[in-house]
Amino acid sequence: MNNKSLLGASLFALALAAPVAHAHEAGDILVRAGAITVNPNTDSGSVKVDQGPIAGTNLGGKATLSSDTQLGLNFAYMFTSHWGIELLAATPFSHDVKLKNTALSPANGKLGSLKQLPPTLSVVYYPLDSKSAFQPYVGAGINYTWIYDESVSGSAKQNGFSNFKAENSWGWAAQIGADYMINDKWMINAQARYIDINTKATVNYNNVPGTRAKVNVDVDPFVYMVGIGYKF
Repeated sequence: MNNKSLLGASLFALALAAPVAHAHEAGDILVRAGAITVNPNTDSGSVKVDQGPIAGTNLGGKATLSSDTQLGLNFAYMFTSHWGIELLAATPFSHDVKLKNTALSPANGKLGSLKQLPPTLSVVYYPLDSKSAFQPYVGAGINYTWIYDESVSGSAKQNGFSNFKAENSWGWAAQIGADYMINDKWMINAQARYIDINTKATVNYNNVPGTRAKVNVDVDPFVYMVGIGYKF
């Protein structure tokens, strides 16, 4: 037997002897962690005065939110080798809120900031055989975004603004992702989501007593996560 034949036979024997890295099966619990980025795809209505002596005034303009990256966590339970349920969690995201092109020039610029937590519960589907090391998946579910710790920026406060508030949101979510099994327990994961987040923000304008402005904001972020996972 020549060297090439011997090498080929050895590799074939090694492949037969190597354990198959099974992916996800019924009863598996998956825990993933990594960097997660929320990138708002903001589409807001115009800023309007809804309380006070000039109520009904349309100030025009738009609101925007900045992106943020935090620690993302996934917890999933597999009902079968193809179907599972997954919870997305993360450390709190922080976003700057800015107004631009409003008729009230002191309002333009950074209005303030807020924090939010967007837990999302999804049903996920893995189409490939469980023996495949590469496991793409799709999912859909429901999101609840808890918005808190709203604050007015220093410059906005100097211009007479206070009491910045934003409402929590319920919405739907969709995702695509993939696991690659390094071995029977460890995996590399990448995922992308679209989350339907809508809120109404309000702020008081103290230079005209009793005046409050509001704006409806479709945040609708794209959410990206890359990390590692472990299967129990």
